[in-house]
Amino acid sequence: MKTYSANSMISVAVALSFTVAFAAALTVAFLVMGAPVRGQTPAAPAEAPAVPVQPKINLSLEQRHVIKEIIKDLNISPARQSIETTVGTTVPATINLSPMPQVVAEKVPQIKSHLFFIENGKVVIVDPKENKIVDAID
Repeated sequence: MKTYSANSMISVAVALSFTVAFAAALTVAFLVMGAPVRGQTPAAPAEAPAVPVQPKINLSLEQRHVIKEIIKDLNISPARQSIETTVGTTVPATINLSPMPQVVAEKVPQIKSHLFFIENGKVVIVDPKENKIVDAID
């Protein structure tokens, strides 16, 4: 095994100390002075992901069942033309909308001012102000 003198070990330690100190000084100088800033163009705004539209009315399963059963018993004829029944869809003027029956309004007061129509066995509830579908009950 080779032995080193104390002087050579001190020399190596001093050299390492100066190297570490120099690297630290450069790092501090770089941080204090700051790196040159490259010009960046702002990214184009990302389009929001398509989020399914939620019903504007929050009906419980029990309320939905009550509405469906009462309206089913009224034997209201379905819409004459087939239309999209997705929440948020505007109802065409050609669709005959019925007022919410009084008995439904008494049991589910939050929809008393809404209109409805029947489409493929669904009770489609429409906001009368916007003429848009707010719920469709299978």
